[in-house]
Amino acid sequence: MTCWKIMIVDDHPLMRRGIGQLLSFEPDFEMIGEASNGTDAVAMAHEKNPDLILLDLNMKGMSGLDTLNVMRAEGILASIVVLTVSDSRSDVKALVAAGADGYLLKDTEPDELISLLKKALCGGKAYSDIVREHLESNTEQDCLLNLLTDRETQILQEVAKGYRNKQIADALFISEATVKVHMKSLLKKLQVKSRTAATVLYLEAQGQ
Repeated sequence: MTCWKIMIVDDHPLMRRGIGQLLSFEPDFEMIGEASNGTDAVAMAHEKNPDLILLDLNMKGMSGLDTLNVMRAEGILASIVVLTVSDSRSDVKALVAAGADGYLLKDTEPDELISLLKKALCGGKAYSDIVREHLESNTEQDCLLNLLTDRETQILQEVAKGYRNKQIADALFISEATVKVHMKSLLKKLQVKSRTAATVLYLEAQGQ
């Protein structure tokens, strides 16, 4: 019988215990560890080589996105499924773009959660219904990008290259303060809260 090794990463002890108890009832799952932060999670993943990592998004210190990026950069091959309360379109796009194998909401029914985790472990993708809707609909983002001015689009292109405000200011021959004003405006127009999320929207619109 298949027995998959599962690791939980969440900074709330009650949540770790609840999820752990739920998964322990499933004979195909073996709980091998818990971590309360991203740093410990990366170390534990290297040590215990889990098949599946359930990863919270909003954690103190390293965020779920930061943790995912480090894990993928360091060659951790486990299926990584984000389990969060956030159904934000920008969060979904950013995590999936970073290499998540699934994105599930914490209000998912237990039986559905088990089924979707097994799907991820078998090479599929584990998405809650609203997450799938976000991923299947790019029309809204395209419309939002069209709201940007030429200067805001130029700045977003530089952000997508990984440049910081000072570098962007130097490249476009404008002040750093002006860059900050445009950044604030374009984030508001794109309805996102971070440079990373804005970059994801831009790159997806470019087909990257």
